Amino acid sequence: MSTDLDAAVETASPPRRSFPLLGLIAVLLAAVVLVVFFTRQGTPSDSSPEAGFARDMGVHHAQAVEMSFALRDKTSDQALRGLAYDIITTQSTQRGIFMGWLQQWGLDQSSSRPPMAWMSGHGHGGGAAMAPGGTMPGMATPAEMDKLRAASGKDAEILFLQLMIRHHQGGVEMAEGLLRLSSREEVRAFAQHIVDSQNAEIRAMKEFLAARGAQPLPAP
Repeated sequence: MSTDLDAAVETASPPRRSFPLLGLIAVLLAAVVLVVFFTRQGTPSDSSPEAGFARDMGVHHAQAVEMSFALRDKTSDQALRGLAYDIITTQSTQRGIFMGWLQQWGLDQSSSRPPMAWMSGHGHGGGAAMAPGGTMPGMATPAEMDKLRAASGKDAEILFLQLMIRHHQGGVEMAEGLLRLSSREEVRAFAQHIVDSQNAEIRAMKEFLAARGAQPLPAP
């Protein structure tokens, strides 16, 4: 009799093992919701320094790649061809990373905001840091790009080095601006890498330029 009663009680009792499992699932779901919430809360906005830096530096890099392709086909100097190749591969890759960030943040790859607006109020009020052509610091004007495309031989090498030194100086200025404005670690680390690598290339290009008896252009 007691056996039948025990069996009945066991049958009527809820399966106790399911409660810890359900509790664990609830905790995990709550954790996922919190992670998603705080991740979204931390996503850079459309007008943030991070978004502006990614967009503007993407455009800046695109011109450096174009300039390097122009020089690569005009010189037989292996050191300069190597430099041009490094700029093409490195800055093309970095530009892809910038665009990937914007996609990850749910932002458009272009904006109606003017170049360098992300530095407005921080020593570079919108147009204050822009080059004579109305773009970003260090950018070559359309006339300078046409001159580079038309140049040949030593003249092309000198003009490329002059324009690229100034271009890199502008890129370093932009990266240093991001370092002053952002606390986002992955963007800061990338900006610091740009500062270090482009300063190293500036030093090398100044040596190439001096070997050709020429001087850099004024810094942007």
